[in-house]
Amino acid sequence: MNKFEYELILCVVNDGYSEVVMDAAKSAGAKGGTVVHAHGTANKAAEKYFSITIEPEKELVMILVPAEIRSDVLDALYREAGLNTPGQGIAFSLPVDSVVGMHKTDA
Repeated sequence: MNKFEYELILCVVNDGYSEVVMDAAKSAGAKGGTVVHAHGTANKAAEKYFSITIEPEKELVMILVPAEIRSDVLDALYREAGLNTPGQGIAFSLPVDSVVGMHKTDA
C-alpha cells in the first residue's frame, strides 16, 4: 500500500496539447491541473532514437491526484497524449508527502 495520500503527475507535451492532457486526466477522475509553458532541450540523438520530431515549445501539466487514481490517470494520459500521439507526451508521477489548502475530494 502506498504511504502517500497524493501523487503529483507531471506531463510534458508539445505546445497546444495541454487541453488533451486535462481532458484525459479528468476522464480518469482528476479534478484539474496547472499548465506551465516550457521549452524543450532534447538533442538530435533523442529524436533519432525515438523516431519522432521533437518540438522545442512544450507545455508542462501538473496534476495533483489521490494516490489511488494515479495509475488510471497515467494510463489515460498514455492513450490520449503519449509519445505515439501528436502531443508526443511523457508523464510520470512523484509522491507528495503533505498538502495544504485542499481536501481529498478537491484533488
